[in-house]
Amino acid sequence: MLDHVGFQCADLAASAAFYDAVLAPLGGSRLMDFKVAIGYGTGGHADFWISELSEGDGFRESHIAFAAASRAQVDAFFQAAVANGAEVLHEPRIHDEYHENYYGAFVRDPDGNNVEAVSHRPE
Repeated sequence: MLDHVGFQCADLAASAAFYDAVLAPLGGSRLMDFKVAIGYGTGGHADFWISELSEGDGFRESHIAFAAASRAQVDAFFQAAVANGAEVLHEPRIHDEYHENYYGAFVRDPDGNNVEAVSHRPE
């Protein structure tokens, strides 16, 4: 239902390197680059955007969950995130408090946002 989501980043280059790495295992890639804003997506539609920090005061954590087609993709996302210096919030596991097949991993991106990859499929 969402058309797109965007995060402002303190260091756009660091965030771009992070998202280049962690979205690749999920089938996502950089689709548009306007130097001050970068769009990522699958299937030719950029629905996740990062941009230079340009407005607002202070920090408010945002959360975004990227869909994964399998638990293996969640694991690959997590490995890429850790390899790129992400703070681990929750290692990949079943989160049965949500539902019996909710397999997710949660990390912090370079700006402190809570970023998740989740598969809802049983393995």
